[in-house]
Amino acid sequence: MSSRVDTDEDSDNNKGSMWDLDQKLDQPMDEEAGRLKNMYREKKFSALLLLRLSFQSLGVVYGDLGTSPLYVFYNTFPNGVKDQEDVIGALSLIIYSLTLVPLLKYVFVVLRANDNGQGGTFALYSLLCRHAKIKTIPNQHRTDEELTTYSRSTFHERSFASKTKRWLEEQESARSVILILVLVGTCMVIGDGILTPAISVLSAVGGIKVNQPRMSSGVVVLVAVVILVGFFSMQHYGTDKVSWLFAPIVLLWFLLIGSIGIFNIWKYGSSVLKAFSPVYIYRYFRKGGKEGWTSLGGIMLSITGTEALFADLAHFPVSAVQLAFTLVVFPCLLLAYSGQAAYLMSNLSHSQDAFYRSIPDRIYWPVFIVATLAAIVASQATITATFSIIKQALALGCFPRVKVVYTSKKFLGQIYVPDINWILMVLCIAVTAGFENQNQIGNAYGTAVVIVMLVTTFLMILIMILVWRCHWILVLIFTSLSLIVECTYFSSVLFKVDQGGWVPLAIAGAFLIIMSVWHYGTVKRYEFEMHSKVSMAWILGLGPSLGLVRVPGIGLVYTELASGVPHIFSHFITNLPAIHSVVVFVCVKYLPVYTVPEEERFLVKRIGPKNFHIFRCVARYGYKDLHKKDDDFERKLFENLFTFVRLESMMEGCSDSDEYSLYGQQIEHPRDGLMHNNGSTVSSNMDLTMSSIDSIVPVRSPHHMNITVRSSGQTSSQTEVDELEFLNSCRDAGVVHILGNTVVRARRESRFYKKIAVDYIYAFLRKICRENSVIFNVPHESLLNVGQIFYV
Repeated sequence: MSSRVDTDEDSDNNKGSMWDLDQKLDQPMDEEAGRLKNMYREKKFSALLLLRLSFQSLGVVYGDLGTSPLYVFYNTFPNGVKDQEDVIGALSLIIYSLTLVPLLKYVFVVLRANDNGQGGTFALYSLLCRHAKIKTIPNQHRTDEELTTYSRSTFHERSFASKTKRWLEEQESARSVILILVLVGTCMVIGDGILTPAISVLSAVGGIKVNQPRMSSGVVVLVAVVILVGFFSMQHYGTDKVSWLFAPIVLLWFLLIGSIGIFNIWKYGSSVLKAFSPVYIYRYFRKGGKEGWTSLGGIMLSITGTEALFADLAHFPVSAVQLAFTLVVFPCLLLAYSGQAAYLMSNLSHSQDAFYRSIPDRIYWPVFIVATLAAIVASQATITATFSIIKQALALGCFPRVKVVYTSKKFLGQIYVPDINWILMVLCIAVTAGFENQNQIGNAYGTAVVIVMLVTTFLMILIMILVWRCHWILVLIFTSLSLIVECTYFSSVLFKVDQGGWVPLAIAGAFLIIMSVWHYGTVKRYEFEMHSKVSMAWILGLGPSLGLVRVPGIGLVYTELASGVPHIFSHFITNLPAIHSVVVFVCVKYLPVYTVPEEERFLVKRIGPKNFHIFRCVARYGYKDLHKKDDDFERKLFENLFTFVRLESMMEGCSDSDEYSLYGQQIEHPRDGLMHNNGSTVSSNMDLTMSSIDSIVPVRSPHHMNITVRSSGQTSSQTEVDELEFLNSCRDAGVVHILGNTVVRARRESRFYKKIAVDYIYAFLRKICRENSVIFNVPHESLLNVGQIFYV
């Protein structure tokens, strides 16, 4: 029986042709074996690439977690160890904490909740915002859902996920609680960015005093402060130039602490390995009582840096991070802690310097140098994560406008925030020099870390329901295990609030007030614009000239509205007798996606009839994107505007149907209700703007479209040329940027706390933060500020 192969001679990819089949049948066996060998080499190369990425992830992701052995036993037993069994109990707690939290919860569960490779609190929040309408500034629309990066799942109408979604969208208090949780987690990460450099560098530098006992503690603190000042002063260079050193340093660090651990187990006895039995955890609490319970705050430091494991995920695939943890980090940490515990069982009085005293004399100073370098790497990873989360808070409208600088042309995630950098440096030095010992910094550190973990757990519950649509039993198991462990640690750190634990609470409280007040003001400003936007019937009633003198030039009116005519425009034309020949309403908005591709960034539409020459342009960004300080924005805006005019003219020449589908968007064909070019009147109850944002379309070059032009195409082409010439002449005449300078005030009858928040805190923040003109890179010579005051 003969077989038949159908071919397509017109196809570019003609792999199924008979000629190809004959060639394959005629191939010698050795050539086929060579092809299979090449396939094997490609698979092997993929495995090698994964190993290389795993190696690189060590320097970025695991620096903080890896430096914990420097200070865990000191913070667990600040007053010394009374019994050998206490050491075994503490080690057992460390082993199972590392297993339950970093390994099982984060590496195998939480890492899967990434937003297209982005991790952290805001990544979880962005996922939730895409699956439920819980964003407090409702500036999203279904056109945004068609972005290639806007991935989300659909729900069955009667499913538990659908019911949860409806409940969240109906309950304003639930949306507020979720936002507050995200802000609290953000504030604690900022606190982590202050405490990690303090405790890591101070613990590493403390090795000098161990080898030189006569040296005073003040000298150690001074050395740590000098290192911190130099460390923060170098931040503006970015991590790209020195990041290639990070992975080798951290890998060497893990190999050293793992080897020292093996040496100590061999030297002091392997009886410490009994700690792998959870029975010793029960004995530890039964014997220690309240003192054993409060020591959990020190033991919890063994899992600090776990949140950075998730937050710093951006540049590495999940599988690479998982591989690095399971093959290198986890076994080396277990060996390091077991070796220190073995040493402590023979030297119960050395708990304060357990790490450095357990190092063999011959390699003491090399280990000291590597420890200091590893502490700096750990600090760098935390500071970078802090900058990143501040940038995300800016995109969410939850942080005052501060300067954000890209430090790398290769990696968009590497940014530098000067104002935050110097604030962190001052607070970090204050913490380092102000506390009497590392134990108090450790108490503060533990408080910040456990609160961030609790926030992640609560957000993960919603992720499992809304995004993953897990069965309620799985959600219950995850919730129960996570809350049992984390609430246990949280109850322990509460006992140490007065012993340093108040520091992150105070820092987080200050930042929470700033972020909450700023977000409140941002929401109120948006609501004011929404409720006071101008009726298009009023604009059309003014006629094509808007009742004013239309002077040559283009006016870019910046607004937060993605639909409707902003109040700033009516305020402007009411008080001034002239407006530009072309008016473009520009809306820059951020979406709950990590990035918006350049080709999908701009949406353009026309407002009113053609002879009005009024357009709207919406520029969309993700929380990782940065509105760069260059001339590209204005150039691309006009390119998209001109392309829109060409496409619109071509669409007028298209055939037959009354509605056109352009890139999946429905474009309404002008019907009788619209004002014609001759200025004929229209029904006043018609929305003449086509103001639904549904009519805003992505603008792409004409070669992407398959358009059949009718016989009227020549007229359309002439109209297009005329309007393009008009737009170009207006652009050459000058571009003026019109920005609203909105002042928010509290009403007289408002309560005193609202007056303090709005009239003092928010007003102060607006005064010290960057102006919109700087954010949008508007030249001063073409800037026009329009002042407005509204009361909340």
